[in-house]
Amino acid sequence: MLTFLARRALMSVIPLAGVFIGVFVLARLSGDPSALYLPVTASEETRAEFSARQGFDEPVLAQLGTYLAGVFRGDLGTSLRTGEDALDMVLRAFPVTLALASVAMVLAVALAVLIGSYAALRPNSLMDRLSSLISLAAASLPDFWVALMGIWVFAITLGWLPTSGTAGVIAWVLPVATLLLRPLGVLVQFVRGAMVTAMSEPYIKLARSKGATERRVVMSHALRNAAAPALTVAGDLAVGLINGAVVIETIFGFPGVGKLMIDSIIGREFAVLQAAVLVTSVAIFALNIVIDAAYAMLDPRVRTAGKAVSA
Repeated sequence: MLTFLARRALMSVIPLAGVFIGVFVLARLSGDPSALYLPVTASEETRAEFSARQGFDEPVLAQLGTYLAGVFRGDLGTSLRTGEDALDMVLRAFPVTLALASVAMVLAVALAVLIGSYAALRPNSLMDRLSSLISLAAASLPDFWVALMGIWVFAITLGWLPTSGTAGVIAWVLPVATLLLRPLGVLVQFVRGAMVTAMSEPYIKLARSKGATERRVVMSHALRNAAAPALTVAGDLAVGLINGAVVIETIFGFPGVGKLMIDSIIGREFAVLQAAVLVTSVAIFALNIVIDAAYAMLDPRVRTAGKAVSA
């Protein structure tokens, strides 16, 4: 297992480096920060001094080398606007994003297992067709449109929910509901398909012939065997939730890392943006490794295949 995880971690280094370098270069194409942080009347000498002080006058590769050297020392730079440590700003905002994505994912998985399993046990029933229709719609609707419609209906028209903020559980309802719709729609379809396939396998008939109750057949045999492939899909969707939180946090005013990224792009806060991307990327790759480990525990053939490839 440790060899399998070490191999997966090494495979993640290259794409992680690619993401970080890409963001580093693209951020500098957004414009000169001095245009935002200096008066319009500032002289060219003042602008040149500002750029030199921040290191923006160096070639991009030289800036990248300097920044990477700082990263290895634990120095990810400071905010141009406030002078605050960039890593501290990200670590303060990231738990909000993590909590939002975690709550949405847990609810999506729980509801998908219930709805998908129930639909699979009654194929072609009204419940099955209704769940398929609703789940397909949920998986297809854009997050930003659902968020705006939710604000219009439940916050503005009905006045039931707040439009923004994090004060109290009620403020989380709209963001969580918006964020969980897409993974819920996808997972319901996947769980239903996996359960229909599992229920037709010979081991299900064998379990029934031995006198196992229907509840035991479903929970201990069908659902357990359908969980392994569903786990991979859920993991990919969980990564998408972290990315999708950028839009949701911006619309609902959530002080998470997604909103911090948008504010950093607008304010040309290169150090804060790079720190946010680095922390988020590391978290996503770590999540992928955890998912691979869980999948390998559920299906030992994954570890066996990995040993065969390495041999």
